[in-house]
Amino acid sequence: MREYIITVNSTVDLPKVWLEEREVPVIPLKYTIDGETYTDMEGLTSKEFFDKLRDGKMATTSQINPEEAREYFEPFLKEGKDVLHLGFSSGLSGTLNSMRIAAEELKEDYPEAKIYIIDTLCACMGEGLLLYYALKQKDAGKNIDEVAKWAEENKLHICHNVTVDDLHHLHRGGRVSKTAAVLGTMVQIKPVIHMDNNGCLQVIGKERGRKKALNKIVSMAAEQIQGWENDMAMITHGDCIEDAEYVAKQVREKLGIQEILINNIGTVIGSHTGPGVVAVFVMGNAR
Repeated sequence: MREYIITVNSTVDLPKVWLEEREVPVIPLKYTIDGETYTDMEGLTSKEFFDKLRDGKMATTSQINPEEAREYFEPFLKEGKDVLHLGFSSGLSGTLNSMRIAAEELKEDYPEAKIYIIDTLCACMGEGLLLYYALKQKDAGKNIDEVAKWAEENKLHICHNVTVDDLHHLHRGGRVSKTAAVLGTMVQIKPVIHMDNNGCLQVIGKERGRKKALNKIVSMAAEQIQGWENDMAMITHGDCIEDAEYVAKQVREKLGIQEILINNIGTVIGSHTGPGVVAVFVMGNAR
């Protein structure tokens, strides 16, 4: 059996050290803010980045092109390794299509290689949670075909429960409609969002006040996990660690999941959510 690697985009928003320890290659996206372009996971710290957004600076992101994708994949194929790529949702970015174009070109040059490109229909630590379980499959001795099949069969069981302070950034980036964005302008009304089965963000409710919104995303997760074994939950936040820790405490108490990975949301995803976002990710029956 040929050796294989699992690759991801930087939009997994997992700690860089966590990924390095598990030898997961990361294909980064880029963002531009205040006239400077940076590579995701490099450059500005989360605090520096979100402070710029709070000061009114606007951030834009750019997708990976097929040439860049090929440059990342090809060295592994030259080493005789197969590649399983867990890609950023096609519902949010054209990056996935670039990955597929690169893979098709590389299959012609390396016909003996296997290159799987999975449209995870996930974002942020939803991608990260799918990676976590895929790595467990790999560590258990599953081959690339088995892990790819598992990822395809389970990706829509990765539940994304999100609240933001307002929808200004998501609307400006084209991630939610203008009608939905109106929710974000209402005093003390906090939107509740999930990722649908097309890998797109949808506003599915609103709560009056921040604490109620945080409680809501936990209660949603508690309902989703019924009948599922979760040995890990992941929580991301936009420079609001106290809120993330509050959600983690609720997850431990109400869901019974003790292992929780908390991390700041990445700069690319954070460009669209803005500061103050909090999200909890679990495996469950349905999104």
